[in-house]
Amino acid sequence: MIPAIFGMAGPILTADERAFFRECDPAGYILFGRNVENRIQLRALTDSLRELHGRDRVFICIDQEGGRVARMKPPEWMAFPPGEVFDRLYDVAPASAIEAARANAEALAIDLARVGITVDCHPLLDVRQTGAHDVIGDRALGAEPLRVAALGRAILAGLARAGVVGCIKHMPGHGRALADSHKQLPTVDASEEELAIDLQPFQALSDSPVGMSAHVRYTAWDAENPATLSPFVVEEVIRKRIGFAGLLLTDDLDMQALSGTVPERAERAIAAGCDIALNCWAKMEDMVGIAERLPSMGEKTAMRLQRALIAVGDDGTAGVQEELIARRDSLLSQIEAVA
Repeated sequence: MIPAIFGMAGPILTADERAFFRECDPAGYILFGRNVENRIQLRALTDSLRELHGRDRVFICIDQEGGRVARMKPPEWMAFPPGEVFDRLYDVAPASAIEAARANAEALAIDLARVGITVDCHPLLDVRQTGAHDVIGDRALGAEPLRVAALGRAILAGLARAGVVGCIKHMPGHGRALADSHKQLPTVDASEEELAIDLQPFQALSDSPVGMSAHVRYTAWDAENPATLSPFVVEEVIRKRIGFAGLLLTDDLDMQALSGTVPERAERAIAAGCDIALNCWAKMEDMVGIAERLPSMGEKTAMRLQRALIAVGDDGTAGVQEELIARRDSLLSQIEAVA
């Protein structure tokens, strides 16, 4: 098995993808809108990935946060609100906000579990900062670290009730970035004291089984490299100061924040200490290059991957989706009641 997660070009596996994935045996897969048509098609696609490897539990992830980040969309699937909504409710009734976030995440995860998706790249634990780029914006769970942590924990619990594993992101914090890392490398010049605020939600949820790095350069820690490619940030900040011992994915290696070829980026990320190189765009030349450059998965990474997959589908206590949505909406109505 190689320490990489790959995307697919369309709604079904091509013959080339099937042969390549069988041969290189990646750690998992990521889905995008191009892979999503309807429930029957999507379930067939995820089943084909399990059959390909002969494993019931395969790391199959998606970015399904709600709001503007949702790969599964109406009319086939229902829409879910962005994180900001729960932050607003927290201003009114903290306990209600936590319960609403949990119910919402459980309802969302039921959609994922029904089509065989095992991991949601959610929740964001980025602390929102005034004046920052809106790439995070209304996706954030708030500007106060402990609030972000409380809502993030509720989301992880809701996902887990439907047998879906959450992935906390973007370590060690994307909330101060003044640029969109999809398009360029953001540089954060905040002091270590200021950055300690950004670490707090991640520290509170450091026992999460899966996390994702940020393509952001923090000059207080490493003036040359973004976190994803920085041995200091990965080992000293994420592993030691945050205390994260779970499976660490890179953010998408195709993003323009990074330089060099995609296979070179993957090699550098693994060398820096990330567990898994995430390559989203299903370009066969890049995927082959990554497979050629990366070593076989190490023992620590294999153990972290196994730990993450243990939780998949185990609980089976998910509620009725319609009732969960009704509960969420009833709680969210308190925002309007005090407006």
